Amino acid sequence: MSEGQVATFKLVLGTPVLPGVSHRPLTCLSPQFSTFSNLLSTKSSRGARLSRWIAHPVGDGGTGKTTFVKRHLTGEFEKKYIATLGVEVHPLTFSTNFGTICFNVWDTAGQEKFGGLRDGYYIQGQCGIIMFDVTARITYKNVPNWHRDLERVCENIPIVLCGNKVDVKERKVKTSAVTFHRKKNLQYYEISAKSNYNFEKPFLWLGRKLVGNPGLEFVAAPALAPAEVPIDAALMELYNQQLKDAGDIPLPEEDDDL
Repeated sequence: MSEGQVATFKLVLGTPVLPGVSHRPLTCLSPQFSTFSNLLSTKSSRGARLSRWIAHPVGDGGTGKTTFVKRHLTGEFEKKYIATLGVEVHPLTFSTNFGTICFNVWDTAGQEKFGGLRDGYYIQGQCGIIMFDVTARITYKNVPNWHRDLERVCENIPIVLCGNKVDVKERKVKTSAVTFHRKKNLQYYEISAKSNYNFEKPFLWLGRKLVGNPGLEFVAAPALAPAEVPIDAALMELYNQQLKDAGDIPLPEEDDDL
């Protein structure tokens, strides 16, 4: 990917076409997926058609996925609705040292509260974000279920695990108890959607994996909504140190120490 190019990433559908990067071939899509593929199809300023990937955060209802997605103002302003699947698509763009990249992030508007998500939500996924709430133990307990659903349809894709609401001091999921990412070789970030803390990190990590270049960097901060809550910098530093220390401890067989 050379400087000045625009790459658009979908975490569910499609394969990027970037110079020097190998890609998995697309399988045949049903008419339903052709419909939303056309809906999201755009052209760059130079007129070249862009490959599209769909990004969708998954996790229990109430973990903050919608809040997280809507922090990005451009994505909120340009969102589109796919009636066949009942999701809003938010295009989140980021400026990098290799040009502009975009994640089309799907928001299910709480469908997962009514018995999970249909396979159509996952098909042809290229990467994923699994979110839990550090103030609710059950949401972390259910992370393996979301990971299993994602992996069942989309094999061998980069996945980020996010622990949201770290701005709340009375957290229930201890930092040292978050071990699932180590067991499954996922990337983990602690975030606070309402304060914008670490908002960009999941997308930067995924962008590097998708482009195949660890040197990818964001060169400008995305336009985010104003923070709704303050963040305790000293507490975040403590959590970061605890995560680092936990990484040196052998993994437990069970996650019963939440």
